[in-house]
Amino acid sequence: MSYKGYFSRDNRIYKQDREFYDLKNRAVEYYRANGVPQKMEAVLNEMFFEKPDDVYGYLANYFSRLSRPPVISRLLGKEVYDGKGQLTVKAEVFCTIKNEEKSAGSAAISNHGEARGDASHDPGSANENDRRKEAVKTAVLWINESLCPVLKGFEPCDQAGVDKVLSDFYMARFLEDQERRSREKEDQQSDEPVPEPASPTITATKDKKGGEKGKKANSTDKPVPPPEPPVPVLAGSTAIGTVSLAVAKAGAELGGIPLYQHITALKHQQFSGEIHMPLPMVTLLSCGKLSPGKLNLMEEVIVIPKAGQTVKQFLAMVLELQREITRMVNAASKTGPVLNAVSDSGALAVGYDRPEQPLDLITEAASNLGFALGDVMYLAINCAAHELMDYQKGKYDAVTGAPRSPGELVELYELLTAKYPALIALIDPLRKEDQEQWERLSSVLGQTCLLSEAVSKPEGAHTPPGIRGFVLKQTNEVTVTDLIEVARQLDGAVTVVGTTNGEGCDDSLSDLAVGLGVKLVKLGGLYHGERLPKYNRLISIEEDLAQRGILGSGKCAFPLAVGEAEEPSST
Repeated sequence: MSYKGYFSRDNRIYKQDREFYDLKNRAVEYYRANGVPQKMEAVLNEMFFEKPDDVYGYLANYFSRLSRPPVISRLLGKEVYDGKGQLTVKAEVFCTIKNEEKSAGSAAISNHGEARGDASHDPGSANENDRRKEAVKTAVLWINESLCPVLKGFEPCDQAGVDKVLSDFYMARFLEDQERRSREKEDQQSDEPVPEPASPTITATKDKKGGEKGKKANSTDKPVPPPEPPVPVLAGSTAIGTVSLAVAKAGAELGGIPLYQHITALKHQQFSGEIHMPLPMVTLLSCGKLSPGKLNLMEEVIVIPKAGQTVKQFLAMVLELQREITRMVNAASKTGPVLNAVSDSGALAVGYDRPEQPLDLITEAASNLGFALGDVMYLAINCAAHELMDYQKGKYDAVTGAPRSPGELVELYELLTAKYPALIALIDPLRKEDQEQWERLSSVLGQTCLLSEAVSKPEGAHTPPGIRGFVLKQTNEVTVTDLIEVARQLDGAVTVVGTTNGEGCDDSLSDLAVGLGVKLVKLGGLYHGERLPKYNRLISIEEDLAQRGILGSGKCAFPLAVGEAEEPSST
């Protein structure tokens, strides 16, 4: 067909047609010269008849579908500050996308230190700060120098493959560190003189009746089990979890879907089509050992909504409750406003001397607003008991000046749950070593739910009896694949995704909680700037799910929080 016959209409030649014809001929010649199939010419002819306004955009969109999948080109690690102003590491993932390198995702997670199990331990000491700086420096080196070359060429959507490389890398470093520690211990022991063995003796004294008695502990006062050795936290391990989350965010971004949907698809191997929102656990008050007053036991007093409320509705109620509590406390003070301190968890820090006082305060404030506890909202307490044990006394420093033995602490919890029926959950009410008291506590508290903090996964044989759920956190070497696997294992339990004290402003934790399908999400209070983005993200996700018609309408699987009969579970 001639040029004129091909493009003319009513014996007129259109300028747009002529430009397109020239473009088409140049493109066809190029593709033929480079071995592109003949069907390309047919595609260009089809485009001519469709008459797109932007022919170059049409071509770009078509050929983008033929381009290679994006792959990781490099990683970039850098030092940033978390919500407490402490150093942590941020990982950024760069990918080769259509022959160009672009930033595809970044993340920063909390740097979780070793659990000391000692009430006198000061996390803000100079030694702790030095350890943190060294750990962050090592993490940045791991990302930039070690992990960058080994992950180059991986597709961001291959989360399992990336996390396998990350976990293998971490395990190799962990074993090297264990071997180094073992050599240092052997060298230290070889340098120490061997003491001569002494024969055991028992000092005897005369009692008032003239008999002898050994200086033994009273058989009724059982010794407190010593703490298990803390699990070593490998310096630099934060790089593993940070890179894993950054890759997940890159996969979601390149797939054009929200992170929560990407995580859901990874967990179920496909997008299931309906997603349930977790119930938010909002920290209302903090009465822990860093708060004023003698009460140390209540690290966090938490409110939980009844199922059926939206996240936005419940947060509005909590904000009203906070304002009423502030008004009541300030009105009762003769020295002016007193509630001006905020804890690391983003809640009001109040000082009391008895555990009933903060619970009475919340009960009265809720009643003033018409929020019946046990009806529209429930209470939970994060006791953080492992931080309160005084090993010299063998008792918990629950209230300054009035230490309590593990058995006495069980009796206290029994009284509190009996007096406050809305109190439906206790987090870490005892150390995990107090197995006997855990068993007793689970039997006397009935349906009150006992939860345990777990950084990444339950602790197997060391799990205390009576535990009904776990608070999972992504820190250090915990990968997204690890969290998905644990969420699968705990599908019938009360699983919670929670934050740590050193949170950043990244809102990805909300997407993780929704995508993992957990029952509850614990994000702290409503005061600090690193907490609010996560709550705002929860609201956005819920609104997005409702708009798309995929918001799960079933009842929450946390029966104690909604007044349902407990469903049978596999755990």
